[in-house]
Amino acid sequence: MKRVFLIVLDSLGIGALPDARSFGDEDANTLRVVSSNPNCVVPNLERLGLFNIEGVVGGVDSPLGSYARLGELSLGKDTTIGHWEMAGIVSEKPLPTYPDGFPKEIIDEFEKQTGRKTLCNKPYSGTEVLKDYGKEHIETGALIVYTSADSVFQIAAHEDVVPVEELYRYSEIARAILVGEHGVGRIIARPFIGEHPYTRTANRHDFSIAPPKESMLDRLSGAGYDVISVGKIIDIFSGKGITESYRTKSNYDGMERTIALLDKDFDGLCFVNLVDFDMKFGHRNDVDGYAKALTEFDTQLGEFLSKMRSDDILIITADHGCDPVTVSTDHSREYVPMVIYGGGIQKGVDLQTRASFSDISATILEIFNVDKGATNGISFLSKVLEK
Repeated sequence: MKRVFLIVLDSLGIGALPDARSFGDEDANTLRVVSSNPNCVVPNLERLGLFNIEGVVGGVDSPLGSYARLGELSLGKDTTIGHWEMAGIVSEKPLPTYPDGFPKEIIDEFEKQTGRKTLCNKPYSGTEVLKDYGKEHIETGALIVYTSADSVFQIAAHEDVVPVEELYRYSEIARAILVGEHGVGRIIARPFIGEHPYTRTANRHDFSIAPPKESMLDRLSGAGYDVISVGKIIDIFSGKGITESYRTKSNYDGMERTIALLDKDFDGLCFVNLVDFDMKFGHRNDVDGYAKALTEFDTQLGEFLSKMRSDDILIITADHGCDPVTVSTDHSREYVPMVIYGGGIQKGVDLQTRASFSDISATILEIFNVDKGATNGISFLSKVLEK
């Protein structure tokens, strides 16, 4: 029985990619900003080798893990494309974005099928949009529709005005409309509660576009292995290739669930997304909050490491950046870290900079001796296995 735990620190980029200028992100470096904050104390990540990665300042003399800096071949900087690439799908063109809002024909059809008018229809901060449109939504029942620099169609509604299940139904309507040339990466239901200032709830739900081809998850589950989703992994892959899933309410909840899974006998992959770094802190330009969240994760990581079985393998990575000190509140085009540790893995191997997130997929498939089929990536397993 072999278990691999792949944990994605959503948005923890480690420096601008060579083409970041064309995305407006030439100065982005999420980890540098966050780790410079006095609230960031991450001894476990340090000793695994996070700060030994090429381009990252610092490091320890004898890291416990091996490590790399991963570039992104896909043309994008969002959650969907980032996760697809680390699962072996390189996207040759970006998913559509709407800097001027969605076309009239899309909004008209959405209003027709839901029976509700819409508000906003612009790129907007998720918290600011509630300040500016929440009162009108409550008074009229119109849905708050907004987007960002990412490929998303977001629908916000107060739970007392639109019950959560109804909001999910509206999201499914939007998912059916937004296909083809308008096939955005995610439809996101954004319920909120209370009075001004309103509070977004943990009932968020993503309705992702289905991956365009077979991923690492399909290859593993097709070969009879378990593929366990923790957090929004199941949404990002539209459930494809996943055998078991656990939804979470926060980073802390996600790590508690992952730690509990160390006591579960399974044979395969546990794929974890910790979205708070991005959703609660990166997008809100909250450096202190991001730093405290990374510290909290590191504390739980210490417990996780102490409970790993001798043949377990842990991989920690990210899906894009979201530098919390840039003018923008959107994702940033950055390299991501990769740290691998555990059974049979050498300590301190510097894999330097690799071309693609998809090298993670190729490596995991080789760990389980599963042919990678048409998925992308070059395995680095032979470079880190103990001799």
